[in-house]
Amino acid sequence: MGRILAIDYGQKRVGIAVSDELRIVANGLKTITVNEIWSFLKDYLSTEDVDCIVVGEPFNMENKPSDASRFIDPFVKKLVKKYPGMKVERFDERFTSKMAQQAMLDSGLKKKKRQDKALVDKISATILLQSYMSARPV
Repeated sequence: MGRILAIDYGQKRVGIAVSDELRIVANGLKTITVNEIWSFLKDYLSTEDVDCIVVGEPFNMENKPSDASRFIDPFVKKLVKKYPGMKVERFDERFTSKMAQQAMLDSGLKKKKRQDKALVDKISATILLQSYMSARPV
């Protein structure tokens, strides 16, 4: 069984998290710029055993796709086209950024570190992945 890779795709940055081989724990991997995502995926998927990619699905409070869908949808379409054998799933990412901020606050990080948007994106991807794994049977 391969790992699960989670992508929190934003307009500027992409938070990335990955599961362990047993799909029990989500680990923040890194944050990259949007321009780096395709080279990152090419390199990572060529060296690691990944069965599934989970991409955050942005919804608003009325349970409808948020404005962010306009740049995430084309990314997912291209992802499916580039990696046709890869399972690609979308999963509700509502509140992951707020949960990431709260986790940083609870862990005692200093204010300057909590303002690091790249760290927030990586933690958001980790929360997205852990939520996905908790909601789905292995």
